[in-house]
Amino acid sequence: MTTSLGLGVFPHRRALGILTASLLSFSVSAATLTRDNGAAVGDNQNSQTAGATGPVLLQDVQLIQKLQRFDRERIPERVVHARGTGAHGTFTVTDDLSDLTKANVFAGGQSTPVFVRFSAVVHGNHSPETLRDPRGFATKFYTAEGNWDLVGNNFPTFFIRDAIKFPDMVHAFKPDPRTNLDDDSRRFDFFSHVPEATRTLTELYSNSGTPASYREMDGNGVHAYKLVNAKGEVHYVKFHWKSLQGINNLDPRAVTKVQGQDYSHMTNDLVTHINKGDFPKWDLYVQVLSPEDLYTFDFDPLDATKIWPGVPERKVGQMVLNRNPANVFQETEQVAMAPANLVPGIEPSEDRLLQGRVFSYADTQMYRLGPNALQLPINAPKVAVNNGNQDGAMNGGASSSGVNYQPSRLLPRDEPQTARYSQSALSGSTQQAKIQHEQNFKQAGDLYRSFSQKERQDLVESFGGSLAGTDDESKHIMLSFLYKADPEYGTGVTKVAKGDLARVKALAAKLAD
Repeated sequence: MTTSLGLGVFPHRRALGILTASLLSFSVSAATLTRDNGAAVGDNQNSQTAGATGPVLLQDVQLIQKLQRFDRERIPERVVHARGTGAHGTFTVTDDLSDLTKANVFAGGQSTPVFVRFSAVVHGNHSPETLRDPRGFATKFYTAEGNWDLVGNNFPTFFIRDAIKFPDMVHAFKPDPRTNLDDDSRRFDFFSHVPEATRTLTELYSNSGTPASYREMDGNGVHAYKLVNAKGEVHYVKFHWKSLQGINNLDPRAVTKVQGQDYSHMTNDLVTHINKGDFPKWDLYVQVLSPEDLYTFDFDPLDATKIWPGVPERKVGQMVLNRNPANVFQETEQVAMAPANLVPGIEPSEDRLLQGRVFSYADTQMYRLGPNALQLPINAPKVAVNNGNQDGAMNGGASSSGVNYQPSRLLPRDEPQTARYSQSALSGSTQQAKIQHEQNFKQAGDLYRSFSQKERQDLVESFGGSLAGTDDESKHIMLSFLYKADPEYGTGVTKVAKGDLARVKALAAKLAD
């Protein structure tokens, strides 16, 4: 019996082993991109949308999984925006926007308390503030209708246009996981596949990538948002903070000098000026487009890699920062900014990057701080919270009702018609495809030509120095992007990076405008 059992089992085990080895061999040798469950990914470049211009779909499991996994990569430091500085203040409306939105925060004369968190994007919590990086400019408005977060940067554009590429972009910017050292070749290996990043990379390698202070830089919402008025009319807007202190950046020589003296120069500057009563101020402006205006551009205005040139700016109000945090951890580090924190009258547009951020940022904060993060004093709204959410770690609420559901006759919770989202017409089929009007290089050239001669030279030296050590193919593709944007720009960087100009020109000639 024993022998028989043994003889019967071992062949079965051998067969199972052969099958397992075969499967392992297949999975290891296959070059197919997969999700964590092993299923093949059909498109890792474009989120699923409802038609060519519709919003992103929740059923896009590749997008959701990438963002969920990415949001959980660091404990407890933020994956991005780890190095931050915060301040309290007030935003006061000077131009009533009730023609555009029912949001109370923009009612004439309205004054709203705010908390602003400035930050570096890529570098860690204790990194020098002189390092080249975009700077986060995130504002939490404690409005009478709930909290609204305007989460943006000092640059008006972003590197990518689709949230499905966000984890890849940050991985490319972060240090090499094998050595924990920065590596330009990894970054440009990625960006040589992302021509839409050309304008924002131009901004990054200009002196705007090394601001002198948080007070002396502008802020941008980056994305287009929808404003909805009391009549249900929809307009698309972009938000811009304009510094009343002016703009001041460090050139490469100044960076070296400042870093040798103070690796927290931006934080020191902000804290010192607020403490002595020299309160920094920014005016808020909006650019406004009607829905039909979206089709009058030769690029997609909802593309986060684009600005809206020629669209007038309308001043809305002014923000003054007048108080430093009493405790940096409890306020600056525990503040949970997320584009999902919206109020009636302000909605996300169909911008593919924003659609992903609406999920990802809130998910990140819930992971980092827990499901009750919005109960923390720095995050708690100034209005009463009334819903059936319950339990979870660190729940400091004082719920006493037995009705933790809705609807209910025992404890009615109304759903006001005025809080409903606006309706958007949809057409076409679900798809995964690039936007139809890319125009990847024109605005980069416009930006380069807007710089002074010294600013151009600083940009050329900084960009060329980083590209010099990149692998030959990626370097020349990147140089062709810059040449396509502006021949003088591309030629200058090619010289510094020791590239082959004839090869650059040939590659640029193949690029679409």
